[in-house]
Amino acid sequence: MDNSAQNFNVSVDDFDSVLSYPDQSLWTTPDPSSSSFNAAGSPWLMGTFHKTETVNASVSFNFTGPAVFVYGQSGPDYGSYEVQLDSSTVTRSAYSSSNGSTPHLLYEASNLTYGAHQLTLRNLGAQDGDAGGNAFLFDFLRFTVQLAPAGATVSNTTLQEDDPALHYSGTWGNNTSGNFNGGGTSFTQEDGASLSFSFNGSAIYIFGDKKNDHGLYSVVLDNGTAEIYDDVSGCGGAFGMTCEQQQPTLKYFASNLAEGQHTLTLTNMAGVNHSFFDLDSIVLTIPSVYAPRQLENSTSGSSSSSSNSSGSTSPSSNDDNSAATLFTSLNPLMLLVLTVVFLLRPTLSSSPRRR
Repeated sequence: MDNSAQNFNVSVDDFDSVLSYPDQSLWTTPDPSSSSFNAAGSPWLMGTFHKTETVNASVSFNFTGPAVFVYGQSGPDYGSYEVQLDSSTVTRSAYSSSNGSTPHLLYEASNLTYGAHQLTLRNLGAQDGDAGGNAFLFDFLRFTVQLAPAGATVSNTTLQEDDPALHYSGTWGNNTSGNFNGGGTSFTQEDGASLSFSFNGSAIYIFGDKKNDHGLYSVVLDNGTAEIYDDVSGCGGAFGMTCEQQQPTLKYFASNLAEGQHTLTLTNMAGVNHSFFDLDSIVLTIPSVYAPRQLENSTSGSSSSSSNSSGSTSPSSNDDNSAATLFTSLNPLMLLVLTVVFLLRPTLSSSPRRR
């Protein structure tokens, strides 16, 4: 990692669609749409977590960057888990004699090659010698990206769902809520409905809410290979109507983009279930100087460890560039990008939904 460059930590919450859960039914979560849900009073990022007691339940994440940090829970009910980073696999234990009161650093890897990496967390349950049980809890992860070279500055520009730069194809509607950034979203349940736009920037974030009547969607950047993501919220049962995360979740992220115009197309894959897709906003990171890194072959021959102390911090890069804190109305658990301001996240409202 070039420590002199503009390095930022991007946080990925357990509900974010950039994560892949092969079987959501193996995990339990809070219900963010419940009247009793209180994110501000929770130790977990955005008030949510994914917890399982099923051996071999897993979650995966693909990222490009030189470091990654994974947070969860430790306590007497927790056992062993496996972390696979590229071709390297390690086994750790989350057992502790008492439950931690803050997120516990489950794994870290730094000084990775600046390239594409794949991370998989797998629950192993109680192993020989474990004093704990079969539980495993995942809260969030952070990974490091370079947004600009040394001496450059970066700024963020937000495009709301009704920005004229966005071109919609197919049937889309509009939704309003105080929980959405800017107060509204665009949504569709039409198979093949899409949005496309051109932009300049070194990184792009796409945000929207999640519900169990959401489904698959694809993203194509600069005529590259389509990437497919799953937008089902993961609680309440697939295509149920009760579980929703209205706070912005990260639906897509790309960085290390070169100077010049880029194009992106996002397509809803509604299928026979007529699943929905909701767009809240898009954030573009614009540097004063572009200097994309030459990507290296991925290797995990780097420093990696777990921590037995809860509340561990992430690496000494610039301010956290998390999904949540790109907006001024979100969870105080994370730092606002570039301004380091803590602001309270609003409570979930009962504003009308389209369905």
